[in-house]
Amino acid sequence: MRVLLIEDSERIQKAVARGLRANGYAVDATGDGSHGLYLAQTEPYDVIVLDLMLPGMDGLTFLQRIRQQGQNTHVIILTAKDTVEDRVTGLRAGADDYLVKPFAFEELLARVEALIRRRHDAKNPRLQFGQLVVDISAKRVFVGGEPIELPPREYALLEYLILHRGRVVGRSEIESHIYDEQVEPMSNVVDAAVYSLRKKIDRGSGASYIQTRRGMGYIFDPGTA
Repeated sequence: MRVLLIEDSERIQKAVARGLRANGYAVDATGDGSHGLYLAQTEPYDVIVLDLMLPGMDGLTFLQRIRQQGQNTHVIILTAKDTVEDRVTGLRAGADDYLVKPFAFEELLARVEALIRRRHDAKNPRLQFGQLVVDISAKRVFVGGEPIELPPREYALLEYLILHRGRVVGRSEIESHIYDEQVEPMSNVVDAAVYSLRKKIDRGSGASYIQTRRGMGYIFDPGTA
C-alpha cells in the first residue's frame, strides 16, 4: 500500500515515514503543501497523512483541491490544532480522520490500517481463504494454523492482491503501490516476489492462490487453491 505523507516537521516526517516503511508501506514524503498536491495529482495513493500548517499550501486548501478534482483517497489530518472547531472544519473539508499531535505512532498506524480496510470494504481485519489466514492489523500470515514469516514487501504484495481479489492487477500497478523506489523497466522484481510468495503460502497444495494472467498481471483467486 502506498502512503503520501505531507508533514513539514523534519523530525516527525522521518519518524513516521520510517515506521510506515517498517510495516510494509511504500511512502512518499514532503514538507510542502504545493509539492504534496503535485504528488497527489501524479501518483496513486491508498492513504494521505496530512499536516494542516504547511508552507507552499496549507492543508485545508490541499484537501479542498483534491476533493474538487474528484479524488476519493482517504485522508488523515495530523496536526497540533486540537479544538472541536478545528476537527469539525477538517472533517467537513473532506478529511476521513483526524489525529492530534503529540500522538502515538501505533495509533496512527492503526488508523491508516482502518482506512485501508474501509477503502476495500474489509471490516474484519482477519481474512481467511481455506488454509490461508491473513491478519491485516497484526500483519501476520498463517497457513494451516502455522505462522508464516514474510518480508515486509512480500506481505504488502499479498495484502494488496487480497484486497483486490477477483481483479487482475498489473505489474505497473503493483510497482506503484508496493515499492518506494522507481522500478527499472523490464525488471522482474514483481515476478520474483510472486514466485517467492507462492512457495510460502501454497505449501504444495497443487494449485496457487495467485494466478498469472499472461500479458496482464496477477489475480488472487482463493477458489483455485
